[in-house]
Amino acid sequence: MNEEYVAIPLVKNQEDKRFELKIDGYTAFIDYKEHDKKIWLIHTEAPAELQGRGAATAVIEKTLAYIEENGYTLIPICPLVAAYLKRHPDWNRILDPSVKPH
Repeated sequence: MNEEYVAIPLVKNQEDKRFELKIDGYTAFIDYKEHDKKIWLIHTEAPAELQGRGAATAVIEKTLAYIEENGYTLIPICPLVAAYLKRHPDWNRILDPSVKPH
């Protein structure tokens, strides 16, 4: 994760069902669904103003850390999250038992 994002807090916006990272007035986010301590990550988006700056990666990393720290298991639906997991298989430790690692 880029150093500039380390201190920015992840927001779990339960009303909109998304994890958010507010950067320079813009918001990178991941839509999610949760049920019985499982979290489905559905869609990741970073505004054009943040593209190429690692904002999507930062929101993914912070969300995965949140999932682990709060005892959830992960079901990755989002292709960006799946690609991240493929590059960082150590995060497979938080996958829900119903999910086969890539």
